[in-house]
Amino acid sequence: MQNFKVSVILPTYNEAATIGDLVLKIKDLYPDFEVIVINDGSSDNTDEVAENAGAHVYSHPYNIGNGAAIKSGIRVASGDVLVFMDADGQHDPADIAGLLKYMPDYDMVVGARSIRDQASVGRAIGNKLYNWLASYVAKFYIQDLTSGFRAIKSKIAKSFLYLIPNTYSYPTTLTLSVLRSGWSLKYIPIKIRARSAGKSSIKLIRDGVRFFMIITKICTLYSPLRIFLPVSFAIFMTGFLYYMYTLITQGRFTNMSALLITTSIIVFMMGLISEQICQMRYERREADRALISKE
Repeated sequence: MQNFKVSVILPTYNEAATIGDLVLKIKDLYPDFEVIVINDGSSDNTDEVAENAGAHVYSHPYNIGNGAAIKSGIRVASGDVLVFMDADGQHDPADIAGLLKYMPDYDMVVGARSIRDQASVGRAIGNKLYNWLASYVAKFYIQDLTSGFRAIKSKIAKSFLYLIPNTYSYPTTLTLSVLRSGWSLKYIPIKIRARSAGKSSIKLIRDGVRFFMIITKICTLYSPLRIFLPVSFAIFMTGFLYYMYTLITQGRFTNMSALLITTSIIVFMMGLISEQICQMRYERREADRALISKE
């Protein structure tokens, strides 16, 4: 089907009820694929069930996080292309072929869920807002920022290991890092099945704030002005409008107006400096990567 080696990485935590059948389905559909199960400190026999089904199992001594499991999988995988998918039965192994269809023409291919496949109305609205914010940051239309079903070239995934958090936010980090680094990404539609067992441990408020902070962090890491410029403009307009108000009502230029306008200039200059630092860091990283490739 393809001339590259594929590793399927399944991060698991107490998924004994579903992991065995999932591994067997993957092995049946794609017998040549390497199937890696990262057991993230499960308290049940997830590792035993996965190993009996034919997966290569690597266990954490305690629960670290979904993102940490993904990082462990990236480190131990031997494939040229890595496929990430959830172990709770929501992702259909048959859809892996749809992702790989566009490899290696694209650097990463992501399965995009429809709004009807979201767990709740609140989650759907939240994801829509984050997709919009991430699209602004990346200058690319992002259909599903938090989808955990994706295929990515191994070398690219390994280059972003240091950025991936230990929590559920790894899809957000990978998506923005790939796009802001100039790699190519493609979305394909997928259907999400009902969870076979258990329920999602993602919390709307807690993880929503975390996703927002990650988007902001990645933005300031790769394109600081996308954050600094709107903030600077908002502060400047506040100061200018307040100056117009005091000029009309009191006939004077107040200290508050001066403070706001001065602050907006400082924020803008900080954005310019950050942009230059970001560019120098990126050029150095590209030079180091080229040196490693030659070796």
